[in-house]
Amino acid sequence: MVAKLIDVLFGCRHSRYSFPVTIRGTARRPQAGALTGTYVACLDCGREFRYDWQEMKVITSQFERREYVASLATKHAA
Repeated sequence: MVAKLIDVLFGCRHSRYSFPVTIRGTARRPQAGALTGTYVACLDCGREFRYDWQEMKVITSQFERREYVASLATKHAA
């Protein structure tokens, strides 16, 4: 919890991202790409973020992750 507070106060603002990367096949996927299969990395600090290629946006919050998983569940159920 203290680390999160320090990151909020002094951490990277994540304003510059790499081009989205999609890993296909049997290659090991980074944690960020496990949900969507696609991820971007911050060019300043190297942190990886999930990326939604359909919406063309970075998925950063827990709410957006839950919403994405729910939309996938309804698509697969149909």
